[in-house]
Amino acid sequence: MAFLWFGEHSEPMIGLPPAPSSIMVGKRELPARRWLSIALRSLHLAGVVLTAVAVFGTGASAVPGVAVMLLSGLALYAIDLWQHPGFWREIAGAFVLVKLVMLVVMVLVPAIAGVLFWLLLISSSVVSHAPRVFRHKRILG
Repeated sequence: MAFLWFGEHSEPMIGLPPAPSSIMVGKRELPARRWLSIALRSLHLAGVVLTAVAVFGTGASAVPGVAVMLLSGLALYAIDLWQHPGFWREIAGAFVLVKLVMLVVMVLVPAIAGVLFWLLLISSSVVSHAPRVFRHKRILG
């Protein structure tokens, strides 16, 4: 008998779901992780917009937007590290540390905040949408 169920990325699947042990191998699962990630990513994007408005529009301090990006980004990173403790050794995980440094520099050196903003935005898009093989390639340790 076949069942309709939802896979790891909420895609509908037909057939028998894999046994729980095969889903969890090498991976810890956080209850409601998907919705928590969606909420944090949405908050993260709000921080990006706040920062852009400050840097390119109103001339206001970028600190509030950077703070929202920083806090939501750290929460997302913590979830990834909890689920995959070796994440920091991969390109995507190590890149988060590079982004953190760039955010701090944006606040400390406002004269180059605009250039850093675009560099962060474009490089983040490239890394986060790169093929899985690239993003999860181990480069540290």
